[in-house]
Amino acid sequence: MAHLLNTSFIPSSSSSSSPTLRPRNPTILIQTRRPPTRIVAKIREIFMPALSSTMTEGKIVSWMKSEGDKLSKGESVVVVESDKADMDVETFYDGYLAAIMVEEGGVAPVGSAIALLAESQAEIADAKSKAASSSAETTNSAAENVGPTVVAAAAPPQVKEAASLSLSLSTHPASEGGKRVVASPYAKKLAKELKVELGRVVGSGPSGRVVAKDVEAAAAAAVSVGPTAAEAASVAAKSVGVELGTVVPFTTMQGAVSRNMVESLAVPTFRVGYTFTTDALDALYKKIKSKGVTMTALLAKATALALAKHPVVNSSCRDGKSFTYNSSINIAVAVAMDGGLITPVLQDADKVDIYSLSRKWKELVDKARAKQLQPQEYNTGTFTLSNLGMFGVDRFDAILPPGTGAIMAVGASQPTVVATKDGRIGMKNQMQVNVTADHRVIYGADLASFLQTLANIIEDPKDLTF
Repeated sequence: MAHLLNTSFIPSSSSSSSPTLRPRNPTILIQTRRPPTRIVAKIREIFMPALSSTMTEGKIVSWMKSEGDKLSKGESVVVVESDKADMDVETFYDGYLAAIMVEEGGVAPVGSAIALLAESQAEIADAKSKAASSSAETTNSAAENVGPTVVAAAAPPQVKEAASLSLSLSTHPASEGGKRVVASPYAKKLAKELKVELGRVVGSGPSGRVVAKDVEAAAAAAVSVGPTAAEAASVAAKSVGVELGTVVPFTTMQGAVSRNMVESLAVPTFRVGYTFTTDALDALYKKIKSKGVTMTALLAKATALALAKHPVVNSSCRDGKSFTYNSSINIAVAVAMDGGLITPVLQDADKVDIYSLSRKWKELVDKARAKQLQPQEYNTGTFTLSNLGMFGVDRFDAILPPGTGAIMAVGASQPTVVATKDGRIGMKNQMQVNVTADHRVIYGADLASFLQTLANIIEDPKDLTF
């Protein structure tokens, strides 16, 4: 569900009126005829909304409406990039989009004004003047903070050239020319499969949004025409990679990850490792893989069933004085993205069947990579999984996300020479995991007991399909 814009009233220039006198004698109140109340139109500030608990600023991806457009309550006005996702933001009120104060690509702190909403068309001019005045005050304040040293002699040509190069290369590779393309999640997925550059596609969806049919049409046109020499040169240039030695600023998501990682250093943690035999789990996966089941869903389900028997491992401590036994088992799973990392959440993983859980996981991954996750789909995790096994990593440690009790790092399942119970040498598939936990709440014996239960489930996974 899209978020609603926060707004506040700003009286217009025509709203001044003399104060109303309240008579003390009630008989005078009855005898006095009050003049008809005059309804005063107002201008509302549209604020940058807080789209997640960790969001401190947001980036304007695109304005879906233009200045002067009439708005209806609940209508999408702007697409905002938070530290987790791109979200359509709706308005609380009817009115007119009078003035846009932060243009597309601009960044604004949470709670700051990004536009003005006029109640009537007559207020639009007044709103524009207020926006211009606010912009001038901000510019003057910035100029005062810079100081007189800036107005020194012009920089040598070579310095200007270097600065220009630095600016041109500071755009993060996840964006396209510094301007994010607004497209449906399926259109983005299709464009990646068909190797269509979304920046060159003209959208036919609402407010110019690129939809699947636009991508298909662009792909068909590219096949019939073929790449030009200039396009071929552009592709070759992009394949070279980033320019070494340049400084690239954090994206909004990278900034959020950085803050979370620093915050996690304040939590006293410890780590426990365990080795699972995965022959039975691998056999089950091969059997039901054709039905759409993923290994991630199997691991999440097994972990959730084990957590149900060890609620302390699913608990969390936020204030350092108490901890909470979480009522739901929500498994967050780390997903790598261009320019960051996000943890979509499989809610109530212990109660959902493995087939529904697998379908939900695929949906969450698609939404995450299209930056379309809603807050409840990424900030409600109670236990986190981080799996690097698909890259051949056999073991690693994970950093505990703030606000959770534990995270499990999962390595690859690999054939291993082991000694059997009868003293012989045999081959078994084994997987190593390392759990990082908050030592204020969870102790070594708690993790050891949890991992033993998880090992029993993985080595005899019959309960995972019920």
